[in-house]
Amino acid sequence: MTDQQTEGKLNQTKGEIRKTWGDLTDDDVDQARGSVEKLVGKIQERTGEAADSIREKLGGILGSEERTSARQ
Repeated sequence: MTDQQTEGKLNQTKGEIRKTWGDLTDDDVDQARGSVEKLVGKIQERTGEAADSIREKLGGILGSEERTSARQ
């Protein structure tokens, strides 16, 4: 996968995260890059949602991105 393809996948994932949690900004997601726990904390801070629920939704988003990548 090229750098451009990787960046495109990251942007798609970021878009899915922001679609799921509309209160999040691109900066929120960028600040947490590389740390799921930081992202969970940021989402909790913005939404008040339970951490387990956030992790479950993130797992679905990240899992669907991995399945999409595997097919290409």
